Amino acid sequence: MSTELWRLGATEMAALFAAGTASPVDALEAGLARAAAWEPVLNALTRTNPGARAEAEASAARWRAGTPLSPLDGVPMTVKEFLVARGLPATYGEPGPDGPAPGEVPADRDELPVARMRAAGLVTLAKTAMPEFAVQGYTASARFGVTGNPWNPALTPGGSTGGGAAATAAGYAPVGLGTDGGGSLRRPAAHTGLVGLKSSLGLVPRHGGLPSPLLDFEVAGALTRNVADSRAVLAIMAGADPRVLWSTFRAGPSRPERPLRAIYVERLGDAPVDPAIAASCRRALDDLRALGVGVEEGPLPFAVDALNALWPEIGRIGLAHLFAADPALAARASAPYRAMAQEGAGAPATLLMGILERVRALRDAASAAFAEMDLIVTPATAAQPWPADAVFPPTIDGQAVGPRGHAVYSGWVNAAALPALSLPIDPAPDGMPVGLHLVAGFGRDRLLLDVAEAMERRRPWSQRWPVPPGPSGGEAAP
Repeated sequence: MSTELWRLGATEMAALFAAGTASPVDALEAGLARAAAWEPVLNALTRTNPGARAEAEASAARWRAGTPLSPLDGVPMTVKEFLVARGLPATYGEPGPDGPAPGEVPADRDELPVARMRAAGLVTLAKTAMPEFAVQGYTASARFGVTGNPWNPALTPGGSTGGGAAATAAGYAPVGLGTDGGGSLRRPAAHTGLVGLKSSLGLVPRHGGLPSPLLDFEVAGALTRNVADSRAVLAIMAGADPRVLWSTFRAGPSRPERPLRAIYVERLGDAPVDPAIAASCRRALDDLRALGVGVEEGPLPFAVDALNALWPEIGRIGLAHLFAADPALAARASAPYRAMAQEGAGAPATLLMGILERVRALRDAASAAFAEMDLIVTPATAAQPWPADAVFPPTIDGQAVGPRGHAVYSGWVNAAALPALSLPIDPAPDGMPVGLHLVAGFGRDRLLLDVAEAMERRRPWSQRWPVPPGPSGGEAAP
């Protein structure tokens, strides 16, 4: 049984715990075996949790006693490197001034989203790789090396939650806890065949973690193999906390009484999109229409070009602020990030104020637009995965693009504070995964999950698996 547990989603796995036909210890061992087979080619993990077996044994005892902490008690999860988890170091992936990693001190606390997951009994298998400071769309760092995509280890899983995506897609654990500051859950989900949910700002409150360089854009969330697992994880992590102002908002109703209305936006201005992605997304629109959703096509009903053009400045200014507050952190950072911070430190205050004004205007415009519609639908990424050690693809569909060319569909959603989800759809002709990007109005996270789950039922993905490495790595994908 333990050799097949890795194929199960979180809710399916927990059902076996409840029935007594498998235990959390079995699930942990299955995940560790998958990691042992895949890590030589993926490099998804930064460190394993020495307390994982004790956590799994404690969960097994609770299930035997009939006192699980939650419906997902005992399910293995991975946690992104810079999320704070008690008993494990939390870093930005910085290598130290002379190259090797500095001495590490295990954290003495869990930050709030991690604390809620652990209080629900989920077992922390390991920490996962990310690019330095989580400000890139691929996953490589001087400290932890290059992470590959299970569907083709020579290519990137995306970033910045790339290690979590690779680990979840390869079957280490059915839940990969991470963050999304500009698409860092949704794009890796699209590149690896997973569901990636970025919730409304404040629905999953953050407290007690490392400071983020991305204003209030970054939310904690999870990568999962199916929508039901995303819903179950969100139920654990969501909820107001008196220390976090935004968390006190009330979510909107699941759906209106009238038929849903959506707009499909294939391209943002003249930004290119890979033709294979566009073709797969167009086929997925047929599923939306079959569900009774009225789908029109057109441009975004508000402007995002100016904000997208300024996106690199947000990271630079944010890094400058981090380094000014912690000079020791600046000394440990790699040279490219020190250079980025130096540029940010030289930016005028008027630039930051202009960014904040654009963000406020975007949030107002998005709020007005979603009074007239229910969903914005786009590709989740503009490019298919590129070589794993390259920061970004230099061209898309033959057109030269900059560092954010592959990410044009995602960042504006964070700035607008909206919920969004990447859903696996038909793969590209070469077998690589493709994601459809669904965006809903603020607080309409349940609507997003309802639509995604209905689409998933029409075209299930979760039993497709990448071919494992070596002759003993497991069975090939069906």
